[in-house]
Amino acid sequence: MTIKTEGSVEIDRPIHEVFRLTNEDVAKWSIVVDESELLDGTEKGVGTRFRSVTEDHGKRMEFQGIVTAYDPPYASAVKLTGDMFDIEAAYSFEDLGQRTKVTQFSTVTGKGFVKLFFLLCGWMMNKASGDALAKELNSLKRYCETYTDKA
Repeated sequence: MTIKTEGSVEIDRPIHEVFRLTNEDVAKWSIVVDESELLDGTEKGVGTRFRSVTEDHGKRMEFQGIVTAYDPPYASAVKLTGDMFDIEAAYSFEDLGQRTKVTQFSTVTGKGFVKLFFLLCGWMMNKASGDALAKELNSLKRYCETYTDKA
């Protein structure tokens, strides 16, 4: 069983800046991502591999990731592979002038026991996932709207 979520937020910042901050500063704006490190150098594009460490309710998990779409400033997507589940997350960015609408689509696919848990409790997990996505997008909004370049 998979859990699918979708959510959007409007951010008071131009699309190019929101795209850059969303994709380059994940550990700075995300509520659950503690660490993110590129494994293939410094450039981000399709095929770039990275490692991501999350923490949720005191549980740390490590994921191996790959960028599956990268079309600045309009779209990006990643696939994260973990021990208990895999995540596919895609972002679309819509230019609203000096504002940007960000929409995230995600799919979480359980493995082993987690797969069974999703099957039995999927209805509860769908609501919790939607609530968590809303918090993540609001955190992204706060980060983008308050970020300043410190040169």
